[in-house]
Amino acid sequence: MKRTASLVALAALPVGVLAVFFVLPVAGMLGRGLWPDGSFAPGAMLDVLARPRVGRVVWFTVWSSSVATVVAVLLGLPAAYVLHRLDFPLRGALRSALLVPFVLPTVVVGVAFRQLLREGGPLGFLDLDGTPVAIVAGLVFFNVAVVIRTVGATWEGLDPRPAEAAAALGASPARVFTSVTLPALRPAIVSAASVVFLFCATAFGVVLILGGVRYASVETEIYLLTTVLYDLQGAAALSIVQLVAVVGLLTVAARVRRVPDPTVQRAVPRPHRPRRSDLPQVAATALLLGLLAAPIVALVTQSLRVDGAWSLTNYRNLTTTGDDQVLLVPVTTALRNSLQTALDATWIALLLGLLVAIVLTRRSRSAGERRVRAVLDGFFMLPLGVSAVTLGFGFLVTLGREPLDLRTWPLLVPVAQALVALPLVVRTLVPVLAGIDDRQRQAAASLGAGAMRTALTVDVPIVLRPVAAAAGFAFAVSLGEFGATSFLSRADHPTVPVVIFRLLGRPGEGNYGMALAASVVLAATTALVILAVERLRVRGVGSW
Repeated sequence: MKRTASLVALAALPVGVLAVFFVLPVAGMLGRGLWPDGSFAPGAMLDVLARPRVGRVVWFTVWSSSVATVVAVLLGLPAAYVLHRLDFPLRGALRSALLVPFVLPTVVVGVAFRQLLREGGPLGFLDLDGTPVAIVAGLVFFNVAVVIRTVGATWEGLDPRPAEAAAALGASPARVFTSVTLPALRPAIVSAASVVFLFCATAFGVVLILGGVRYASVETEIYLLTTVLYDLQGAAALSIVQLVAVVGLLTVAARVRRVPDPTVQRAVPRPHRPRRSDLPQVAATALLLGLLAAPIVALVTQSLRVDGAWSLTNYRNLTTTGDDQVLLVPVTTALRNSLQTALDATWIALLLGLLVAIVLTRRSRSAGERRVRAVLDGFFMLPLGVSAVTLGFGFLVTLGREPLDLRTWPLLVPVAQALVALPLVVRTLVPVLAGIDDRQRQAAASLGAGAMRTALTVDVPIVLRPVAAAAGFAFAVSLGEFGATSFLSRADHPTVPVVIFRLLGRPGEGNYGMALAASVVLAATTALVILAVERLRVRGVGSW
């Protein structure tokens, strides 16, 4: 009873936060869609889904996400092999660099590709600006790191003996790959593909900037229905559809994810020097690096060009409110707002994530404790099924009126960003806490150490670096969060992603140049944070 009571006490804070800032907003969103006039009317939602534009939006979301997923897998597999099975100088630096696109703010990725493909840009002659090809390219840029990390972590730990046996029996390298390696990698590939599809289907900033109104996904259509057309019922109906689809995708991803049996001893291969047979994979990885670098180089280069000459004018203008005073505060003020908001979101996500990770990894000693932990486990995973835009929309319709009017609460945006970052924090900490040998705690207890002393002596030294890494991930995600923040940010207290989007929507070369400069500053800040996180990451624990 004491252990069950302590488990409930540990879970009380995260349960309370999720109840108010997740369950209540999602319930409010469901109410808007299924109870539009105070009475249950599912037909109203079906009427929304029967709209011709809604059908086009859903179809565009499905096919663009599918194409982007296939391309990301095809580009990511060779890079996963090169970066996780070959040994060469600067391998660690390249692995860290390839993670940066995944954590870049989506609005920055959209601006970078727009600059690369717009008329007068390096690839402007292709006439791809504002096309579905540009959107798919942006989605691949953003998500190929998921394939590299997820598949690479599995590839790195594959037992080499089956492949060696097949080669000894005369199988060619291609035959060894298709008959031995690929089947062993299939669960990781399917898991990575399902996650990439999920991220593509719920992408917001990339699609909003590159597609605008013409090419909208479900995510951007929810935003447009809410902020432009004020059709809250339509937005709620689409949010429900997206919620069901995302939960289904997460269920598929969970079922196909392979969990190795820790009791089985496996021979872990050592990375080898590149061979002649590795040249195609090395060439494909080099091509991928060039493709990933191109939009960033174009963004940085153009931010330093004014009237055909090299200049820092765009960066100096960040201290102003833009042409025709399009902003209420300078971009530098928005940057301070972003840093403060990200700091607040980080400590909130870290506090909740630590408590959740402790609850989920605590060893159960009774049937009652196992049942309580199973219920809490499912409850804490609920935020994975809701996108940032849906969460922001739920905040808007439930927390902006009595009896719970939190529109002016200074922690409203940080809480929303913390909920977006929470799954990443939990995923970073759970494998580390679960991997602590309980015999160390028992040894400390047998020597007379109390629970607090045991935790300080055994647990804290092991989790210190992962906690710092989780804090860095949460800070980077919060710094560039745009989906939920676009609904909740006030005009006099904006974050940098919101300011960039506002500058892009206003005429004038000065405003556009400021948007480019602000994007570079935001991207550089995020990249520095994530590169520092890579130095703190525990190698071999989890796929990230």
